[in-house]
Amino acid sequence: MTKTIRILVLLALLLATIGGASAKDVHKRKKVAVVLSGGGAKGMAHIGVLKVLEQAGIPIDIITGTSMGSIVGGLYAIGYNAHALDSVVHMQDWSYVITDKEQQSKLSLTDRKKLYTYVYSTGMTIGKRNQNDGGFLKGNNLAELFQNLCVGYTDSLDFSRDLPIPFACVATDIVNYEEYDFHSGKLPQAMRASMAIPAVFSPVRMEGRVLVDGGMRNNYPADIARQMGADIIIGVLVQEKPKTADDMWGTVGILTQIVDVNCKNKYEENLAITDIPIHVDPTGYSAASFSATAIDTLIRRGEEEAMKHWDELIALKKRIGISQDYRPHLLSPLLPTVMSKKSRVTAYEFKNMTRKDERFLRDKFRLKANENDSMDAYRKQALTTSMRMDLFYQSAECQTIPDSNGVRIVLKAGNRKTNQLHVGLRYDSEEHASLQVGANVPLKAAIPVNADCALRLGRRLMARGELTFHAKYFACPTLTFTYRRNDIDIYINGERDYNVLYNQYQADFVPLTLDVRHFILKMGLRWDYIQYRNKLESNHTNTIKLDTDHYLSYRALLNYNSEDNWNFPTRGARFRAEYAYYADKYTQLDGHKFGISDINAHWRKSFTIGSRFTLQPMLYGRLLIGTDIPFVFGNTIGGNWFGHYVEQQMPFAGIGNMEYVDKEFIAGQMQAQQRIGKNHYVLLRVAGGLQCDRLRHLLDQKMMLGCQGSYYYNTMFGPIGGSLGYSNRTKEIYLHINLGYEF
Repeated sequence: MTKTIRILVLLALLLATIGGASAKDVHKRKKVAVVLSGGGAKGMAHIGVLKVLEQAGIPIDIITGTSMGSIVGGLYAIGYNAHALDSVVHMQDWSYVITDKEQQSKLSLTDRKKLYTYVYSTGMTIGKRNQNDGGFLKGNNLAELFQNLCVGYTDSLDFSRDLPIPFACVATDIVNYEEYDFHSGKLPQAMRASMAIPAVFSPVRMEGRVLVDGGMRNNYPADIARQMGADIIIGVLVQEKPKTADDMWGTVGILTQIVDVNCKNKYEENLAITDIPIHVDPTGYSAASFSATAIDTLIRRGEEEAMKHWDELIALKKRIGISQDYRPHLLSPLLPTVMSKKSRVTAYEFKNMTRKDERFLRDKFRLKANENDSMDAYRKQALTTSMRMDLFYQSAECQTIPDSNGVRIVLKAGNRKTNQLHVGLRYDSEEHASLQVGANVPLKAAIPVNADCALRLGRRLMARGELTFHAKYFACPTLTFTYRRNDIDIYINGERDYNVLYNQYQADFVPLTLDVRHFILKMGLRWDYIQYRNKLESNHTNTIKLDTDHYLSYRALLNYNSEDNWNFPTRGARFRAEYAYYADKYTQLDGHKFGISDINAHWRKSFTIGSRFTLQPMLYGRLLIGTDIPFVFGNTIGGNWFGHYVEQQMPFAGIGNMEYVDKEFIAGQMQAQQRIGKNHYVLLRVAGGLQCDRLRHLLDQKMMLGCQGSYYYNTMFGPIGGSLGYSNRTKEIYLHINLGYEF
């Protein structure tokens, strides 16, 4: 027994000696820091340099950065190796990330329609200050991206002790214009503060500080790396060559120079303590160059510039104290757990929510946290959707934390939605200029209520107000009142036949409303009051009855849209079907025993061939069943959109104006869409349609045919372009110019 104990003691001493020697050898190795400068999109070059450092087998013990350098450096510090970073930046839709746009995949159809109606939206606060003010962009999408990428490192941490690679980044406190160095805290918040370009992105407010881009005080923080214990510093810089007087022209040129001069604080001193500075030439690209081509080029330039230092890097390994064939272990990022099946819920935790909101969610979704309560991906999505739609939070997160007996659910809410103001502008050759403004006001009450209103100014005047009640146990009921002053030109076979000016007052009560992502279902009642004001007609249309009257309709609507783009889709489908029964006294109309049935539907599907060409077949039509159809509800066709001039309008290729057709109408269309470059589109449409007064005679009628060619340039203000078309109904060529979103 004693002999066994002695052997064990000797083995323990031997292992301690070996371990101590190993630790001593590691301790002897010099620490290497990589310092990444700021530069906006130009900082994509950092990824190319990191690829070469990994290829050369250079260990990275410390990493510091500013602005874009803080983002690349922070992600590298938590396990995103260079190739993972390359994938991350190429996967992002930067046109969404660096704006305050809502992500389409998270929006309801109603909100998606708003996104493609208004060219400008902003938040408004009444009676209190908005902590998100201070920049043209709030940066919510960037903050959400950082939060998602930093899975496992979103709590308050010590960046030197709790991250796989010790890390620090720099921000500027503009309260006293001092440098603020992040060595601890919440990593996503630190990265967001470090890149908050003044006036562009709102600052990060924290503990009495107002933090903006760290480049204003220390754009290349090699001194921080030295303070953290770095023996050797490898620096990556993406600054352009100094400008001369001839380079500084215009407002942008002057402002850029002011920023560049401010970013030179500590630059020379920090460059002097750098062992291997790698200067990547960003000529031709700016801080906002986030296109796929720019990203590819900048990463490649980073690789090429780092390869020029290959011999220095290999020679550096001897100074570090490692062998020539040394290869450090590359880290991998933590990935969020994907719930592919139901998991038992052991507890719920609510963050950044009031007690009333917590009770609302518990009651609506019956959150019990017992043996009968489970969670899956569908229920998680429903919870976060309700937090945004019913409780008016700008963002919502449902975290799943594994527990011994199941999972613990953490529901975390972002900031409250503010009152929103929207502005839309458009011009076309038919109506000329139009303006539409809208407002959205979330009202916190016992039952949350959302107030939405819109006003359209132009040839067609429209005012609308809507209240949506977000109840707990059933679909959200809505009350809507709409006023329209319509000034409509009606054409017959291409000739302007008459003009009608009338007021339409419309009230809707919809007790059943489901509006979730791609899907809308509505069932309710509508009251219409039509007041005709004026009619200009030709000699043969004076028999049309235009008497002021009112109508009651019972309605059901199903709307589905999974298209990836509102104006130029390349995949997905849309389907809309509606039934309405019109009467003026319960079920009767104009003394007749029965009213009018209105059945209308359209379906479109996108099929992409290659990466730029898309075919889109579409079927649509409207059937009116009954006698004495009121003029205001009759079938009309023409133009490019459904419901543009009046609700029942259907598009038809080759017809630019609004044509009146018989009460039974069906049509088909094939559209070919070719994208040229990034934002140029050429469209070709061919359509055929049949009309008749009685459905059984539909196939006996002569088919209407039309074709149309269009060119559009897709801008942030909407499509800009025009269409040229011809049909055998109008027998003339028409030209239509469109500038902006349709409304």
